[in-house]
Amino acid sequence: MKIIWLGHAGFRIEIAGQVLLVDPWLAHPLFPEDRRAEAIGGATQILLTHGHFDHTDGVLELAQELGAPIAGMVELAGILGDRGAETIGFNFGGSISIGDVTATLVPAKHSSSIMVGKALVYAGEPAGFILRGEGKTLYISGDTDVSAEMGPIAARYAPQIGILSAGGFYTMDMAGAAFAAKTYFNFETVIPCHYKTFPALEQDAGALRAGLPGVNVIEPEVLGAIEL
Repeated sequence: MKIIWLGHAGFRIEIAGQVLLVDPWLAHPLFPEDRRAEAIGGATQILLTHGHFDHTDGVLELAQELGAPIAGMVELAGILGDRGAETIGFNFGGSISIGDVTATLVPAKHSSSIMVGKALVYAGEPAGFILRGEGKTLYISGDTDVSAEMGPIAARYAPQIGILSAGGFYTMDMAGAAFAAKTYFNFETVIPCHYKTFPALEQDAGALRAGLPGVNVIEPEVLGAIEL
């Protein structure tokens, strides 16, 4: 499995012969535009956790360019489908197969809306993903605070790897992500995201690392590959 941070909450995940783009918002100050082709090339599926602009802006054009379907919460998928995208809309506890990868939608504690024309509309419940492939299980928290719903997620799926929103202000911060990880999960590896992008967000993962002794906390580099 190769995990590549696209900056903010976006990831390119290469697993079991698939290339998954998760929340691939690329119009942010950390993303090197001259490496766009490298970031998106060969993508087979787009996964969206919720509708906010910093997760979905540009996704319709990206899906059309790549010929890749978009999967996510049924209401969000419906909105994007009405705008011409090929979509797969499902809901909490539901799973889809992407080749030999299984993606399961799980709850997150946040909100979700998207612009349609000049109107901000409800885009279904926010979500995270459990990805299973190559004998590994990865939890992508999506934008969330610490939530008691993490308990059943951990008990049912036992993910070894966690990608956790951790920037604060809009989501849990680094200390909150550490609390969630040690309270509910037994991660071997934790990767923070949704940070550094704006001044309001946390700029380093020091508090996460300090709160998780014995866990491999990896601060990702934009377009740097993490092989697990």
